[in-house]
Amino acid sequence: MNDRRAASSRPDRLTDSRASLLTSETSLRAPVRMSYSRVLPSLARLKPERLICVKRSSSTATSSRAQEKSEEARMEPACTLVEKPCDVDLIAAHPDRTKRIRVDFDNTREAYKSKDSLELLRSLLVFKLCTFDFLVDRNKEASIVRALLHLDQTGSLCSQSGLCPALICTAKGTLLEHPRLRNQSPTLDTLMDLSRKILGQRMFERLMKMTFYGQFVAGEDQDSIKPLIEKNRAFGVGSVLDYSVEEDLTQEEAEKKEMDSCVSEAEKESHDSRYKDYTRGYSHNHVTGCCAGTDHREKKYKAHRQFGDRRGGVISARTYFYADEAKCDSHMETFIKCIKASAGSSVDGFSAIKMTALGRPQFLLQFSEVLVKWRRFFNLLAAQQGKDGMAVLEQKLELEQLQDSLTKLGVGAKKDIENWFTGEKLGSSGTIDLLDWNSLINDRTKISNLLVVPNVETGHLEPLLSRFTDEEERQMKRMLQRMDVLAKHAVENGVRLMVDAEQTYFQPAISRLTLEMQRIFNTQKPIIFNTYQCYLKEAYDNVSVDVELSRRECWYFGAKLVRGAYMHQERQRAAEIGYEDPINPDYESTNRMYHRCLEYILEEINHNRRANVMVASHNEDTVKFTLEKMNEMGLSPAEKSVFFGQLLGMCDQISFPLGQAGFPVYKYVPYGPVNEVIPYLCRRAQENRGFMKGSQRERSLLYKELKRRISDGQLLYKPAC
Repeated sequence: MNDRRAASSRPDRLTDSRASLLTSETSLRAPVRMSYSRVLPSLARLKPERLICVKRSSSTATSSRAQEKSEEARMEPACTLVEKPCDVDLIAAHPDRTKRIRVDFDNTREAYKSKDSLELLRSLLVFKLCTFDFLVDRNKEASIVRALLHLDQTGSLCSQSGLCPALICTAKGTLLEHPRLRNQSPTLDTLMDLSRKILGQRMFERLMKMTFYGQFVAGEDQDSIKPLIEKNRAFGVGSVLDYSVEEDLTQEEAEKKEMDSCVSEAEKESHDSRYKDYTRGYSHNHVTGCCAGTDHREKKYKAHRQFGDRRGGVISARTYFYADEAKCDSHMETFIKCIKASAGSSVDGFSAIKMTALGRPQFLLQFSEVLVKWRRFFNLLAAQQGKDGMAVLEQKLELEQLQDSLTKLGVGAKKDIENWFTGEKLGSSGTIDLLDWNSLINDRTKISNLLVVPNVETGHLEPLLSRFTDEEERQMKRMLQRMDVLAKHAVENGVRLMVDAEQTYFQPAISRLTLEMQRIFNTQKPIIFNTYQCYLKEAYDNVSVDVELSRRECWYFGAKLVRGAYMHQERQRAAEIGYEDPINPDYESTNRMYHRCLEYILEEINHNRRANVMVASHNEDTVKFTLEKMNEMGLSPAEKSVFFGQLLGMCDQISFPLGQAGFPVYKYVPYGPVNEVIPYLCRRAQENRGFMKGSQRERSLLYKELKRRISDGQLLYKPAC
């Protein structure tokens, strides 16, 4: 009821915004334009027997500019920590190559000068707890409760909380006897009830703030987090605010929500009997094949119940499940509050959003499939001209041959086909590349009309589904409207808006919609940032294609580079459902991909100063790689075109030296009530388990600084903001 009232009180915000980002005039500025409405009728008349079957080309391409780089340098292992300081030559507005700024990631005095000694001790305690598998497991909230109880075994819980040993024994017995905890499937409500019985709500919250909550969360609301934000800013570190309250769902509830929101009404009605088996996930055959026939869907882009709980195997990203339109409006309002708060937390602030929070994911699945199939059709035409295996941006189709091919396929008369390809630069180039081809999917007025795909078996353009209901059409438009509202608020508040990456079956649509926002809002400066997951095999292709598009259309390119958060889930889904694994084969390959994408963007910044990049990484080698490349290219931190980002409570030895050296660096700052951020804290604990096991560096630096303070008589040191 509250959600309905919230939705009804906000109609003007959405109805006043653009009806669709895809139909904006600003998004139709490609130099070569092909009329979708002209092509569609003729392609629909294509005769199946006229289709020429050609092997699809590979998309593992590299750009010609990158190919000129040393292959040896690219294949250099990227995971070895360099223990010596990183000297960085920073070239300011008036270059002075004699001036060198030393960024020393081993100088603990500078790295932790924003922390008092109690904060250092808390970090050591939390990081140590994160190394214990039996405390930090995949059972979400139970791990935190167990961690708090484990403190008793060392006597620290009794001494700090005043709890007697008898009460601790009772707590252990209660945990072991509770059926949901014994079966390792606790819910948040159950655990909160237990914590109140064992510790009392007040003591439980106090202990959380002394440990995990205090380490990884800034406070309960926007007022309580201000002191931490101001302190970080005083030491050169900005903030990206993130309201980290998450919905607590059982696996069964999450699966049901996912299936309900990702399967269209047409699929449900047309295959009613099989849909019941489909949503229950009785068998692999039912799951992958129940909707074959009239819809033309691919199994990768269908919802599958065994992967309906998208939280599985994901520890470093939040997951949203669709409930209704009112809930999406509520998420939008939360994002708006974060945008406004970020504007006051730092100059040139950042805010982050997730597309799955803003609408029904069915549209993202379907639009992703359309984009992928249109690209395959381009690859087929390129193969006909002998250009398969070439770099993605080097696949330029000769116009005359393309027209001949389409004519032979029975698409239309040659004279009609010639009229489809118009544009000022077409006469001089005489070619069509992937960016020109992608412009086909721009000028449709009704959003569901976008979901039409070329069928390479029959030779016809066919709808992805037999029909869309009016309500599904409205839901798709409202997702785009919410994006538009958020982008406008970002512009008004001078905040950069980062669109987070998600699973590969959603990502093509997310990236395309983000690109449409960039075309509209990045004309004067980079406001909208797309996120590129460098554990994907196609990451470099995606970056290079989007950079090239920004050059042609003269808007500012903005990117956030991450390694990726869904690796285990993606691998398992691909193996079980039966499609190619989209992930790089190993961690070293991902590192090379990350550095390759980063170097390409840095070169773009160096050449025309119309690109920005957020290096979102806890990897010290990657940060040093970035600084070295900036030094080689003469990129100054004062230009604020290269940003760095880490999570609150992690890698302070990277963030604060960078900030104090003048680099724009940001901490992701989560906030929210203690009881409602437990899922976030569990993910941070799980993430740190792997991080701390792989490297003792941060803990050793914390120990080093504590020893230094003791020897220098500074154990009671207080940071001076």
